[in-house]
Amino acid sequence: MADNKMWGGRFEQGTAADMEAYSESVSFDWRLYAEDIRGSQAHAKMLAEQGFLTSEEAETICSGLDRVKAEIEAGNFEWKVGHEDVHMNIESRLTEIIGPLGGKLHTARSRNDQVCLDFRLHVAARLEDWRSRLAALVAAFKDGASENRNVILPGCTHFQPAQPVSLAHHLLAYCQMFRRDFERVDQCLVRTRISPLGAAALAGTTHPVNPAAVAGHLGLEGVFANSMDAVSDRDFAVEAVFCGSLIMTHLSRFCEEIIIWANPNFGFVKLPDAYSTGSSIMPQKKNPDACEIMRGKTARVNGSLVALLTLLKGLPLAYNRDMQEDKEPFFDADRTVASSLGIMEGMLRQLEFVPERMAETVQRGFLNATELADYLAASGVPFREAHHITGAAVAYAEKHGKALEELSLEELRQFSSRIGEDVFAVLDYRAAVERRTSSGGTGPDSVSAQIKGLEAWLNSVA
Repeated sequence: MADNKMWGGRFEQGTAADMEAYSESVSFDWRLYAEDIRGSQAHAKMLAEQGFLTSEEAETICSGLDRVKAEIEAGNFEWKVGHEDVHMNIESRLTEIIGPLGGKLHTARSRNDQVCLDFRLHVAARLEDWRSRLAALVAAFKDGASENRNVILPGCTHFQPAQPVSLAHHLLAYCQMFRRDFERVDQCLVRTRISPLGAAALAGTTHPVNPAAVAGHLGLEGVFANSMDAVSDRDFAVEAVFCGSLIMTHLSRFCEEIIIWANPNFGFVKLPDAYSTGSSIMPQKKNPDACEIMRGKTARVNGSLVALLTLLKGLPLAYNRDMQEDKEPFFDADRTVASSLGIMEGMLRQLEFVPERMAETVQRGFLNATELADYLAASGVPFREAHHITGAAVAYAEKHGKALEELSLEELRQFSSRIGEDVFAVLDYRAAVERRTSSGGTGPDSVSAQIKGLEAWLNSVA
């Protein structure tokens, strides 16, 4: 047997050293050790239930695997590149511990369905962690909204001042984004928690195995329907990284806003020291590095998504060794998504908003122009005409260096005789916010309803 490989019976010559180094995966797939051991223990129990092993043999195998796991977690396990991957390293050590009985563990199983099971278990565990972090982040945004119900800032379209909104409403928009991310992760979990064990190499097995029993032992939600599909697709990993890309996109959008708001020309927020850095030459600088790094890391997760899509796009059925390249993009995306969610929650809870600066900015940019147009429309002026009248009033005010609410009644009435003294109550910015009583709007009742709904949702997923 070449190089004593577990698959080496057909080979007379050993693997070239450079080929061995090029093809090994244990340098990164060792991270799947816990899932590999869990899957093997479930497989051993199923083999005993089906009569391939005695209950004593299954117990010996499971105990041996526990010992292997303890060695790994104690740092005493020697990972050998010559054994290629996490599976062969663990099986080899198990056989050293319990003898030839270790060789029975692979009955009715291939590395093809074994690695897919390990990877599914790992992805599912990481998705569960993302889900917890997402719920915590939604709670942080919700808490920020609760504390800032009465703060008004300029709402923008095209990054130009548009209408006044409450800061609470602005923060609640992110609650909805991250809640949908949570729901996408939840849905991805359903499709990930499927056991492929029993598909073997690609065609199934002649042994009367019980895939449902393995799934039951592992707490999975179902089993494969087609053995070739079971071992050859990685759409669960692609979907998971897609979810991660959307999470990072939403994080990046808020990062961009914090970066802008922290600029003294805006001054809407004060950055927490714990999530900022200084300059090596300019003592006054306080840089939003956490946000900038997170914004940059979004590209990294998007790259992992493209890598996985590209990996799969040309593969014929069934398993191909190309799939060895599926793990590192996910591992990298997972590290980025999980850490970014934690960083954002911590930073958000320490972020200091500056209501005075927001209020000052609201008074620039004619954010109450829509209120004047709506006022005219409510008095019977066709909206298109009201829009034109308001535009003319804005141009006049801008020319004279005034805000709309600073114009006199006489000045306003030169644009329409429908304008009365009551217009000034309508032009008040806080009134503009409070008048937005439509469902999902920025008005106080809507904001309170949104917060209440999020609290109920958070309690339901806790």
